[in-house]
Amino acid sequence: MTTATIILLTALAYLLGSVPFGLLISKAKGVDIRKQGSGNIGATNVLRCLGKPLGITCFILDALKGYLPAALFPIIASRLLAQASDAGNVDPTFGILFGTAAILGHNFPVFLKFKGGKGVATSAGVLLGVAPMAVAIGLLVWIIVFKISGYVSLGSILAALVVIVTGWTAGYGPVIATALTLLGGLTIYRHRENIKRLAAGTENKFGRKSKV
Repeated sequence: MTTATIILLTALAYLLGSVPFGLLISKAKGVDIRKQGSGNIGATNVLRCLGKPLGITCFILDALKGYLPAALFPIIASRLLAQASDAGNVDPTFGILFGTAAILGHNFPVFLKFKGGKGVATSAGVLLGVAPMAVAIGLLVWIIVFKISGYVSLGSILAALVVIVTGWTAGYGPVIATALTLLGGLTIYRHRENIKRLAAGTENKFGRKSKV
């Protein structure tokens, strides 16, 4: 029962993460977001190609895909496994496990032949569920970098680095700090092409149509 419960919730978290909200939103507008702008199904490309309201909507939905498994699923797991008597006493490892499954679902969705987004919004949702202070600091860095540089990708990369540092310096403990490192590292890895373009000076600033 214990193993089956964890496997079931992990699978549900992955499937929830696999829901391609960016593509669904674009399809509702008669557009395939995979054939527009950068071709990415994430919120940034939706915002760039379909406008701010839909971009913000996509970001919120993608973030919820990470937040719900990280914040709600652990409560369900703890109660089912009789490990907690109330919602305030849950094993944080569950949040990391289920949140990571959701991120993998977004990045490698079974519904789209495992070709998904970069996981920034979904990762932010997971972090909000397990390490809200790290999210606040990371978001602040993202806003500052984006406002100064105009590069969404640069803001995301530096925010991921800050989250990693925060994880090891803010007293979260080795389990959560390691998880934040892995999640931040995955976000940076998913931006490897952006890093190449930033180094070459060919990355598009926000507001300009992507060439890739």
